[in-house]
Amino acid sequence: MQPSKMKTLLIYEYLKKHSDDEHPVSSTELIKMLNENGIKAERKSIYSDIDALNEIGCDIITVRSPQRGYAMVSRDFQIPEVRLLIDAVSSAGFITPKKTEELISKLEGLLSENQVKQLHSQVNCKNMNKCDNEEIYYVIDSLDKAITQKKQVKFVYKRRNVDKENKKRYTEKTFIVSPYSLIWNDDHYYLVCNKSKYDNLLNLRLDRMKKISITDEPCRPIESFTEYHGEFDSALYKSKAFNMFGGENMKIKIKCSLKIQEEVLDRFGSGIPLKAVDTDHFETQADVYVSDGLVSWIMQFGADIEVLEPKSLADMILERAKAISAVYST
Repeated sequence: MQPSKMKTLLIYEYLKKHSDDEHPVSSTELIKMLNENGIKAERKSIYSDIDALNEIGCDIITVRSPQRGYAMVSRDFQIPEVRLLIDAVSSAGFITPKKTEELISKLEGLLSENQVKQLHSQVNCKNMNKCDNEEIYYVIDSLDKAITQKKQVKFVYKRRNVDKENKKRYTEKTFIVSPYSLIWNDDHYYLVCNKSKYDNLLNLRLDRMKKISITDEPCRPIESFTEYHGEFDSALYKSKAFNMFGGENMKIKIKCSLKIQEEVLDRFGSGIPLKAVDTDHFETQADVYVSDGLVSWIMQFGADIEVLEPKSLADMILERAKAISAVYST
């Protein structure tokens, strides 16, 4: 690369890393930096480089007080945006500790070094349950390609084992499935897929997968065994599935206490109907997958939710309540 072109790029990188509107960089500092990189420069040539950078869209201003210099004031991401991204990476359980550090370092590169110091003093988001599967990034990439290519995938699925003799800690099973979508839910990444001998959708955690490969076999058409046609609607699926449990798609009708109205709206969306029953209760309806996950979600509210329809769901809750009562009655 010609020295003149390298000079402009070096100035750009230096201003990106070391300057912001509160911390300008002087011409003297830029000349010193260029000399350390084997490029001799005069003050006038610095002005030309700054003008050239501004012409291609870099927002570099001249600061005259209290310290004279140049500052890059416009960036693709601002401090609050980077903070949100770093918090998300830090708290995501499916990202390994090693990859967490790498991603945070890359995100910090979007800001100046002085802006990064502000993040270090304010961001404190640790997750003790980080994934230890370093293959997960290869798994995500492979699944993304397989979904795009509509090909089946093969992988080993690892589960923690409860062994009464405390000898076998894990069990491993090989899966061949048709992948349809990746969904992030409750701090885990899931693959929504199908095993060909079953007419249902299966949700598998990515952090438990390893040794993944894309096969030559085409995916099973999702419309052949579900209500979806053409493309899988991951947003609709997630709204119906509780704790990523699948089940029969049914319309449920529930009676709720007004004090949990916000929780119900957060879960089902603001578009659900709300019908007042009395001064303390309302009724609503929603299309969901009836499953153990749904039962658990309803039971967390105790007597503040009553299932009116279907009776089969009400029976599931009654049986769960009896089982819990039996545990504490003995």
